[in-house]
Amino acid sequence: MNYESKISAEADSAGMTDYDLSGDRRAGLDRKWLIVGLLVLLIALGGAYYFWQRQAAADLAAGDRQTQAATVTVVVPGKMTLQGQITATGSIAARRELPVGVVGEGGRVVSVPVEQGQWVRQGQVLAAIDRSVQSQQARSAAANVDVAKADAKLAQSNLDRAQQLVERGFISQADIDRLTATRDAAKARVTVAEAQYRELLARNARLNIVAPASGLLLQRNVEPGQTVGAGSGTLFSIAQGGEMELLARVGENEIAQLSVGAVAEVRPVGSGRVFTGQIWQIEPTIDPQTRQGVARIALAYDPALRPGGFASATLNSGAVVAPILPESAILTDRDGSYVYIIDAEDRAQRQAVETGIVTPEGIAVVSGLDGTEKIVLRAGGFLRPGELVQPKLAPGKTGEKAAEKSESEAQ
Repeated sequence: MNYESKISAEADSAGMTDYDLSGDRRAGLDRKWLIVGLLVLLIALGGAYYFWQRQAAADLAAGDRQTQAATVTVVVPGKMTLQGQITATGSIAARRELPVGVVGEGGRVVSVPVEQGQWVRQGQVLAAIDRSVQSQQARSAAANVDVAKADAKLAQSNLDRAQQLVERGFISQADIDRLTATRDAAKARVTVAEAQYRELLARNARLNIVAPASGLLLQRNVEPGQTVGAGSGTLFSIAQGGEMELLARVGENEIAQLSVGAVAEVRPVGSGRVFTGQIWQIEPTIDPQTRQGVARIALAYDPALRPGGFASATLNSGAVVAPILPESAILTDRDGSYVYIIDAEDRAQRQAVETGIVTPEGIAVVSGLDGTEKIVLRAGGFLRPGELVQPKLAPGKTGEKAAEKSESEAQ
């Protein structure tokens, strides 16, 4: 009995010990997982804090950079419909200048009845040449005509009498033939004498210098008493019909935009007046030295238009639809013209452009822009490609207003 009670007591003691050891193990595992969870949570919180601090630092740095970025004025030009205009300069000249010189044999000038600036009519005598010798030659030729006619009349009478006697047998047929030949020769001499006389008359008529056409007398280079001849050169110069023209010199790039019939406004130097003309001819050649061509602008006569004077002209070259920028926005270097545009990240970017006509509003940009860009208005020469800036829209007309104006002009 004691033996069994002892075994039972030992068994109960052993069972109680195993139960206590199992509970401690579970408690230890729970504490271990709790510690691991806390470590993971701490790591997650630390990482989140680290990234938050980094982002805050980045935002602060970006804010500092934005604060330090230069402020630039920009403009959105849009597109406008403009009447193309080209400015040119040149000299005024007669549209058709007629040089007049000695046509005949010349001689001593007796009188010059015209002055520069006068209107002359076709056939009017400009200078009279002494013809005393030529007049005597003409009289001699006229007398020779009379002598030849008398000889011809006598030869005809002799032939008529001989023909009456030949029927009676007093004159042979050979005599008749001889008298007929004499009569024909006499008539021929009459024709020769008359031709010589008319030639002298024509020569004498050419002694006087006359106007070949009506117009304005521009030059008079002869005086009474002067001896003139075939080598005397131009004695008078006439602007046919008084019509003038401006020889406008235009660059070879711009002259391609012009056409015959285009309207031009001409302003002579020293005159406040404006004359309207039309391009009547564009010369087909370009000066290889100056790289310029000539557009000839026809002008009606006016005393203020003096040949040889200098004048400027504004020529219409057709309508142009393009963005318009002020001169300050367009820069130039050895690579050509360019502007600075501001991209979506507020960074300046270089953009090559091609400029066109110059208007009172600015310079037309014919290629490189569509009008919706933000263009740096001034101080673009101090920027670098990719530089961060603070854009500020210029007051006044924006691209939308320019577009509205373009549409209203088109309507």
